[in-house]
Amino acid sequence: MVLHKQFQDLVLFLYVHMALCDGSMHENEEIVILDKMTKLFPSEGDPKKKLNAAVAEYKTVESALVNTVIRDSFKFFDHVKFAQKYKIYSDMYDIVNADGRVEESERTALNALKNIIDMDAEIRHT
Repeated sequence: MVLHKQFQDLVLFLYVHMALCDGSMHENEEIVILDKMTKLFPSEGDPKKKLNAAVAEYKTVESALVNTVIRDSFKFFDHVKFAQKYKIYSDMYDIVNADGRVEESERTALNALKNIIDMDAEIRHT
């Protein structure tokens, strides 16, 4: 299940996923995401509006399907280099640490993302 045609939109989806996986988006998580969005979407006139739209989109996906969306999306964007995918993974730490604590649900989400990236790398190298 692929929701995004542009890799940047998938990255924003992942940012939102990390922020919301503990049940809510902390103000500091939002600040970090908005800062990262300036690099992802340099010509975006209203990043807050785009973030709100991404949050609304994320909330339409059943929680049981989120990892399927992420896995399928990484397969779809197979042209994106492994190093770039790992950079995104490391960006997730900034988001989950933004509120000063890492919840178990955030650790679980990070581990799931790492496993998806690693599985994608294995598929491409075989």
